Amino acid sequence: MKTAFSLIAGTILLAASPALAQQADPIAAVDAQEERTERVAKQIWDWAELGYLELKSSGLLKTELKGEGFAIKEGVADIPTAFVAEWGEGGPVIGLLAEFDALPGINQSSSPTRDQVDGKHAGHACGHNLFGAGSLTAAIAIKNWLEATGTPGRVRLYGTPAEEGGSGKVYMARAGLFDDADFVIDWHPADRNSAASRKSLANRSAKFRFRGISAHAAGAPERGRSALDGVEAMNMMANMMREHTSMDTRIHYVITEGGAAPNVVPDSAEVFYYLRHSQADDVREMWPRLEAAAKGAAMGTGTEVDWEIIHGNNPTLPVEALQLMMTEKLRQLDPIEYSAEELEWARTIQKSFGENAPAMSQAQQIQPHEVLTGYGSTDVGDVSRAVPTVSLAAAAWVPGTAAHSWQAVAASGHSYGTKGTQFAAKAMTLAAIELYTNPELRMKAKAEFVEARGENYVYESLLGDRDPPLDYRK
Repeated sequence: MKTAFSLIAGTILLAASPALAQQADPIAAVDAQEERTERVAKQIWDWAELGYLELKSSGLLKTELKGEGFAIKEGVADIPTAFVAEWGEGGPVIGLLAEFDALPGINQSSSPTRDQVDGKHAGHACGHNLFGAGSLTAAIAIKNWLEATGTPGRVRLYGTPAEEGGSGKVYMARAGLFDDADFVIDWHPADRNSAASRKSLANRSAKFRFRGISAHAAGAPERGRSALDGVEAMNMMANMMREHTSMDTRIHYVITEGGAAPNVVPDSAEVFYYLRHSQADDVREMWPRLEAAAKGAAMGTGTEVDWEIIHGNNPTLPVEALQLMMTEKLRQLDPIEYSAEELEWARTIQKSFGENAPAMSQAQQIQPHEVLTGYGSTDVGDVSRAVPTVSLAAAAWVPGTAAHSWQAVAASGHSYGTKGTQFAAKAMTLAAIELYTNPELRMKAKAEFVEARGENYVYESLLGDRDPPLDYRK
C-alpha cells in the first residue's frame, strides 16, 4: 500500500507540474538527455584512456552526476578511477554499471572507411565510452522518475574502470561494494538488440617475465642465455597444451617484450597470457599446467622466470526471470530511427564486411530470447555472483561489426552509436522501474539467483588477494 499511495500522490503532483510530468515519463526523460549522451560519449571517445588511467573520463562522469544531486564515493576499492554515485532513500537499491576504458593498439576516426589517427595509440573498440554515457543517462532518468513519482528507492551508478584485462569490477566485488544492492543492470554496445541469458567464460591472465644473460649474439653466443628463448619455449609448450584441453578452452598470448636488437642476446623478455574456460574450476585446474610450462621453458633455456597474475573473471550468472523481463522491455520500445546521413554512413561501413553482412534492418529488431554461452569474458561475471544482474546488448554498431575492430571504434564515435546508446538507456530505465514497482518479480528473481548460485556459495575471485594492477597499461 505504501508504494501505491506514493504513486497516487505523485500523480496529483504531476498534474500541477508539467516539468515533473516529463521527468515521470521515462522515455521522455531519456530523450531529453540525448545531447548529454552524445557529448559525454564523444568526449570519452576522444580521450581514449586506458584501464586504471581514466582520470578524465571518470572525472567527467562524476561531474555530471554531482550536477544532478548524486552523492559520490570516490577512489573505492583502492582504485583512483572507481566510484559509486547514489541518489534516493529507502526502497530497493538498483545499481547500473558504467565502463569507460579504451583498448591499446587500435585507433580509428569516425569515418566509415579505414582512417587511423596519427599519434593516437588507443581507441574505444569495445564501445565503453557509449557504455559509460548510456548508463549515466539511465541513472539520471531513473533518479528523475523516482523524484517525480515519490517512489521509495535508491539508484546507484558504479563507475567501473579497466574492464579490458584489468578486472576493475572484481576488485569492487571483492571489496563488498555490491553486497547491499538488490539488483544491478548492465549493458554493452553490439550490432544487435538482445537480452539473451548469456554465460561468459571464466578467465585468468598473467605476465610471465623471463630473465637471461645478455651477450654479443655473434661474438660470444656461448656466454648468453636468451630470455626470448624462454618465452618462445613456453609458447611452444602452451600451444601443445591446446591438443589436450576441452573444446571450450581458450589460450591466447602476446609477446610484450622480446629484445631490441638481433645481435644482442636479450636478458629480459615478457609474454602476456590469457586462459579461459566456461567453468572457473577448470581455469584453476589448468593454470598450474601453464605455470609448469613456464618453469620448464626456463630450465631448458638456462633462464629464470616469474609471473604476475593481472586479472581473473568468474563466468556470468544469468537470471532467467530478469533476462525475460529485459527482453520484454526491449520489445516495448520504438525501433531506433536513423537519419539519411547516418544510414549512408552505415552502408559504407557495411561494405567493409563483404557480401555476407547482415541486413541493416537488424539494428531495429529485437533478437529472440535464448540461453547460450558466449566465448568472451567479463568482470561483470563477479558482479553477477554478488547480486542478481540483468544485462542487455544494444545496436550501437552497424550490423556485422565485431568488437575490438576499427568499425566498432568508428561507430562508437559517431551519432549512429549515440542512437543505440539512447535505446539502451531507455531499456535500462524501464527495467529499473519494473524492479522498483514489481515485488513479485523481485522475489522470483532473488529465489532463482540463490538457487543458481547455491545455498552454501562462497565467493572466490580468480585473481586472489593481489592489489589492483594500477600500472598494467603503463
